[in-house]
Amino acid sequence: MNQNFKKISIIGLGLIGTSILRAIIAKKSEHEDIVTYAYDINPKHRTTVLEMEIATFVCDNIHDAIKEADLVILSIPVGSMKTVASLISTSLKKGAVITDTGSTKNSVINDVSPYIPKNVFFIPSHPLAGTEYSGPKSGFSSLFENRYWLIISNKQTDQTKRLANFFVNLGSTVETVSAEYHDKIIAITSHLPHLIAYTIVGTASDLEADLKNDVIKFSASGFRDFTRIAASDPIMWRDVFLNNSEAVLEMLQRFNEDLSDLQKSIRKKDGDKLYSFFSRTRSIRRKIIEAGQD
Repeated sequence: MNQNFKKISIIGLGLIGTSILRAIIAKKSEHEDIVTYAYDINPKHRTTVLEMEIATFVCDNIHDAIKEADLVILSIPVGSMKTVASLISTSLKKGAVITDTGSTKNSVINDVSPYIPKNVFFIPSHPLAGTEYSGPKSGFSSLFENRYWLIISNKQTDQTKRLANFFVNLGSTVETVSAEYHDKIIAITSHLPHLIAYTIVGTASDLEADLKNDVIKFSASGFRDFTRIAASDPIMWRDVFLNNSEAVLEMLQRFNEDLSDLQKSIRKKDGDKLYSFFSRTRSIRRKIIEAGQD
């Protein structure tokens, strides 16, 4: 892998955590001596990872999992960050780098920073990669290939360079942004779409009894896409909306205004306005494909 972290701890063995473990194995050269420590609060997840043999050590104690690590990655729900940070604070190795994979950054910084010792470097981050699946068996080594991994920092340091190099070696494209910018942009590109998907599927669920199950039977591709998104981990998304509420509510207000405007166009049968709107939004999809993020 050509990187400086030789002892890496993964806390949280769901999709992201196990994908990191698999990517480390896939990317490292046969001559590299990289040791990985894995821990999850769920003993079944620990047993599964032990059986999959994707970590050097699977620890039953969180302190054993982090005390030797040069890099600690918290791949846990954002609502658990404060509890875990307070728990591991006294066991972190001097000079270690600690990062996270949460999709809300201001909340994570507020929850984790108070517990980080002065001789440890906390650098928040967020991989823009995932699927609707969760649990240890959902991970795969190519999850981060050609996906952005955002580092949250106001300046470049030796530690942020090391961390960026690690993410690049996992296949990611790295960019550095502020916490405020991150939370707003992710609110519109990820959090709001998930909220809409959950709402649409919930509405369909309420209709299902009246329509004799035909909502499920005749699901068109658009609805199927929404159900895929709405199948995501409910604990993770509960915590996301609770911890990025300000940015999500701001984007939701903008969306409601646009939706109301679209509703008027449909009611007035304003075909020109509808065509113009759909043409503009279609071009966004083209740009996403051109950027290789489809």
